[in-house]
Amino acid sequence: MKKIEAIIRPFKLEDVKIALVNSGIVGMTVSEVRGFGRQKGQVERYRGSEFTVEFLQKLKVEVVVENKKVSSVIDAIAEAAKTGEIGDGKIFISSIDSVVRIRTGDTDEEAL
Repeated sequence: MKKIEAIIRPFKLEDVKIALVNSGIVGMTVSEVRGFGRQKGQVERYRGSEFTVEFLQKLKVEVVVENKKVSSVIDAIAEAAKTGEIGDGKIFISSIDSVVRIRTGDTDEEAL
């Protein structure tokens, strides 16, 4: 099993959600996060004054999938989240040793 974490632009969430559902994903976790990468923040104007927003608002979408679904889920996220501009985000993939569904006690693939 793999955990896929995608850092995306907030306005792309609905597109990513639809792409994941169409890929057979039935659950996901979404968190509001702040950060920067190559984009290095942005300059904003407020009441005539300029200031730099160093940490930009992003969303982190997390899903855990069976190994056979990893590449299709990554492709779906990348396609749905892409604008072609700097700051589109990143996708991280890590291994998951085990999963337990609390309600039923199901483990691993049955718990997904």
